[in-house]
Amino acid sequence: MQKLVELAKKRFAENQNYQMDYLADTEISAFVNDLKQRPHSFVLACLMTPQIIAERAWRIPYEVCKKFGSGMTDLVEVPEDEYLKFFNEKGLHRNGTKMAGVFHKALLRIRDVYNNDASKIWSGNPSSSTVVYRFLQFYGCGIKISTMATNILARDFKVPFSDHYSIDISPDRHVKRVMKRIGYVDEKATPEMIIYKARELNPEYPGIIDISCFEIGRDFCKPTNPNCKECIVRDECKSA
Repeated sequence: MQKLVELAKKRFAENQNYQMDYLADTEISAFVNDLKQRPHSFVLACLMTPQIIAERAWRIPYEVCKKFGSGMTDLVEVPEDEYLKFFNEKGLHRNGTKMAGVFHKALLRIRDVYNNDASKIWSGNPSSSTVVYRFLQFYGCGIKISTMATNILARDFKVPFSDHYSIDISPDRHVKRVMKRIGYVDEKATPEMIIYKARELNPEYPGIIDISCFEIGRDFCKPTNPNCKECIVRDECKSA
């Protein structure tokens, strides 16, 4: 049961781009990847992810900043009712009314707690549990978003943490399919079971397994017509 972990560690070491590289729109990708100039945009995008696909969530701060300005001083001065109007007129989110409030309250927290600098959430080599907890303090942010955001910071941006113990795997469609087909968990496994299996497999950084599950699910372990013969973990897979 080590190939999944070994592959994840190998890909983690190979990825030195210091950015997310899976956003198709190059302009939006450049915008949300600018962690130095606009760290608040990253936080806001993560908070927008419930009930919509990631690409749509990452687009929301981009659209808002085009309208109201990209700096914290510009955004935090916009009244909540203006965000509510803009979210609903533009159809930015399927739950625009609630998410406009999430967006506005996040800006207020970044201003009041982090002095308009969202990078203070993760700066100073904190523990992974500290960063997860800081995300959890944002209105509308649950454990799934908190661990996802912390994992992206560690995995893609290579933000240094003192440990990775509290960064769990995100049981998305690739993770669920791969973990079940390989036989690491049974077919009826809940997301919580998958999370704890990942903790068992790699307790020092459970969330790193996201990397290998995504690659295997995308390239080999597809929903239909899986390419089992060429799969890189076929020797450990019970379905092969």
